[in-house]
Amino acid sequence: MDVALYTVDEAAARLRVSRWMVYNLIRANQLRTVKIGRRRLVPPAALDEYVEQLGKEVV
Repeated sequence: MDVALYTVDEAAARLRVSRWMVYNLIRANQLRTVKIGRRRLVPPAALDEYVEQLGKEVV
C-alpha cells in the first residue's frame, strides 16, 4: 500500500528514531513536512531525501 503522507509517529518508526528526534529534524529544516490543519505530515519522498543526505555526509 502506497502512503501519501506519514504522521510524525509513522515517520519516526520508519526512521527508527524517537518522535522527539523527528520534531528536532523538522525544526532544524533537515526533514521537509507539510501542514494540514494542525497536523504536521511527512511526505515519503522527504524521508528518502533525508536518508540520502545522511549517506552523503558519511562519505
